[in-house]
Amino acid sequence: MADLSVTLSEIETKVRKLIALKNQLEAENSKLVQRNEDLQLEIEILATENTELKEKINNLVIVNTLGNEKEVGESRQLIKALVKEIDNCVAMLNAEQ
Repeated sequence: MADLSVTLSEIETKVRKLIALKNQLEAENSKLVQRNEDLQLEIEILATENTELKEKINNLVIVNTLGNEKEVGESRQLIKALVKEIDNCVAMLNAEQ
């Protein structure tokens, strides 16, 4: 009978430890679930920000490309004007001779 009492006492102790461990694991699981939800939200926010930044980059590339094309056009006009002025000078020199 004493053995049975000792065995029951040991089983009760083990069950209490298992219940405490279960409660601890449930609390840890709840924290991890909350952390996971927070991280998922952060991922969504960062993905949105990433998309917005990619759009800004694309817009800046387009603006820079157009700006460079404008500079090229202005440079061409300047070169044409200089060539025309040189041609006029050459024509004036030829006329003097």
